[in-house]
Amino acid sequence: MKVVKKRGWRIVIGVLLVLVLLFTAISVYLAIIAIDHPPVINDISSLNQKRLQIGENTYCVGNNWLRKSDSGLWEAYIEGRPFERGVAFGKLTGELLYYQETSFVEQLKELIPSEGYLKLLKYFISFFNRNLDKNIPREYKQEIYGTSFACSEEYDFIGSGYQRQMNYHAAHDIGHALQDLRLVGCTSFSVWDSKSEDSSLWVGRNFDFYMGDRFAENKIVCFVNPFEGYKFMMVTWADMIGVVSGMNEKGLTVTLNASKSSIPTKAATPVTILAREILQYARTIEEAYEISKQRNLFVSESVLIGSAVDGKTAIIEKSPDNDDLVLAYDDYIICSNHFQGDAFQYDENNMKNIEGSDSPARYSRVKELIDRKPMLGLSDVVNILRDQKSTGDSDAGMGNQLLINQMIAHHSVIFNPSVLQVWVSTAPWQLGEYVAYDLKKVFMLNTDDIAGGGEIYEKDLTIPADTFLQSAAYQDFLVYKKMTDELRRCIKEHQPLSAGFKDKYIRTNPDYYLTYVQLGNYFTEMKNFNTAILLYSIALKKKLPGEQEREKLNRELEKLKKKVNHDKG
Repeated sequence: MKVVKKRGWRIVIGVLLVLVLLFTAISVYLAIIAIDHPPVINDISSLNQKRLQIGENTYCVGNNWLRKSDSGLWEAYIEGRPFERGVAFGKLTGELLYYQETSFVEQLKELIPSEGYLKLLKYFISFFNRNLDKNIPREYKQEIYGTSFACSEEYDFIGSGYQRQMNYHAAHDIGHALQDLRLVGCTSFSVWDSKSEDSSLWVGRNFDFYMGDRFAENKIVCFVNPFEGYKFMMVTWADMIGVVSGMNEKGLTVTLNASKSSIPTKAATPVTILAREILQYARTIEEAYEISKQRNLFVSESVLIGSAVDGKTAIIEKSPDNDDLVLAYDDYIICSNHFQGDAFQYDENNMKNIEGSDSPARYSRVKELIDRKPMLGLSDVVNILRDQKSTGDSDAGMGNQLLINQMIAHHSVIFNPSVLQVWVSTAPWQLGEYVAYDLKKVFMLNTDDIAGGGEIYEKDLTIPADTFLQSAAYQDFLVYKKMTDELRRCIKEHQPLSAGFKDKYIRTNPDYYLTYVQLGNYFTEMKNFNTAILLYSIALKKKLPGEQEREKLNRELEKLKKKVNHDKG
């Protein structure tokens, strides 16, 4: 009788497993095809337009153009109805899009070397984003569809061009779901009135979305003249129509700062699409907030809104369940990666973020630097964005997440909304020159002006490169980056390090805790647990980016000590 019962339970469990697998397979299938139905476009004649080369590294499609500046930045102008804008952007940036997508895929493979996990990630994202198209306004779906015609067939194994472009617009949000990979972590701030040297509004931000150095090589300063809404500029990359940093013709600025989220279970509106909608249709902080309240996000995000009309800056804080508008008590405001508003005072995720992450330290460092001067001007904003010290002017090692300048920024940008001027950083990171653009002048240009080959940025307003680039410390950091790549290769391939590697590696960045952690990881992999224990112990004495990292290291250290003691026993 017991045997029969056991057999019966096995049959029931087997049937349940089959049903679960069947449900999962159907769900994945539905997820994959869910966003593979692009919007219907009545007029597709723009697909017949040809890209023309009108100068060296200068191209046009109708009235739209793309050029390579002597600063190293790409500059673009896009106009028209949604689908037309997308088609023009895609045609102009086809080669850049291929390079961008290749860089993105290569970095994913670096972060997730297992082919099995990559396939699993593909299905996870497909399932996760199954309702993505229902949460993106039709205008932007049409624009994304237009760009998708420029996608290479080489990556069709991931999905169709339209699928991929839709999913890439949620990459900033997916970065939240993969928080341990440290893909996102930005710092921004603003000063005005009594805290500003000329009383005007200044906004500065570092966009630390890191998908490898190659991903940031072809930044585009894009000027958009939409059929509806306000003209605006944004710092972006090939075929990214969402916004992470931008300013419109009314002097409204938008920048994004990720906050800690629970792992999302379903897609909603990508935050870059929300930022785009705000930039295109809002004139004031209140209008931006009203647009924000109409959209649901599937991650938590702070959206810093500067407004020339209001003469100040505020923060819109949004989670999947709540939102808040944070106003400043003084004539400045700071935004890192945690919430500050009353609505999130007792939010569990936010409290853990404040207690355990590097975000409060960066916030404190910005405040420390702002408080040192009675008033700030452009040069002060630049110095803060480039700052490489921790609180109290202490050393934490180059690249530490505690720092405002972690030397991973995709871009850094400064806005002066009252005069519609913007400064965009050039490579490397925020250490190169900041070149200035006057939105009023740029939007008056046409393809004939561009064909002439002159620069469109304001040369007399260029901010010089950081003198740090001429230092021995910078050369050490470049060596450190190369040696880090070599160290990771040796871990992956289980290869021995070259003679003297460990000591030289430490000399290149001795104050950075991760220097010792990464060496510890290598010796752990090589079963040299005593050396790994020593290195992890040194790391724990360095400045760590939050208690979460300290707890993680302590767990690893205890695990290794148990192994050593077990081997001795």
